[in-house]
Amino acid sequence: MKITALNEDMFLWEKTIFCAENCSWRAGKYLAQLMREGKFQGWEKVFAAEEEGRVIGFCTLTRYDALPENCGYSPFIGFVFVDEDFRGQRLSGKLIDSACNYAGDIGFNAVYVCSGESGLYEKFGFEMICSSIETVYGSNEQLFVRTLN
Repeated sequence: MKITALNEDMFLWEKTIFCAENCSWRAGKYLAQLMREGKFQGWEKVFAAEEEGRVIGFCTLTRYDALPENCGYSPFIGFVFVDEDFRGQRLSGKLIDSACNYAGDIGFNAVYVCSGESGLYEKFGFEMICSSIETVYGSNEQLFVRTLN
């Protein structure tokens, strides 16, 4: 299994779009749309996990996520997904670690996750800093931070 930080000009970019578009998670279609529209700019990345030529998981590292741009937090890990056939192998953690390592390499001291999931991101070294924060979609989610070394 290999994890790659993608650029639009890479062959794996299109394979990841296909995977996101056809995955069981409804947010995958939105990620595929963002990728097709070239919404990842500068240092922002999509991370893809690949096994024998097949994209089996992905996540993103972006400037903003579901919070307003002026929220004061950045960057965000988002769109964490692992194909059902590959769950239970700690692949989510490996994807998140890859995104965190990249964020640290480019000078960030922390990364954030905005999520409604309880007990998930703490397993990956995140700490909840807000139990209810309003998103740009009008919903309330939790805000987590992971400090980078």
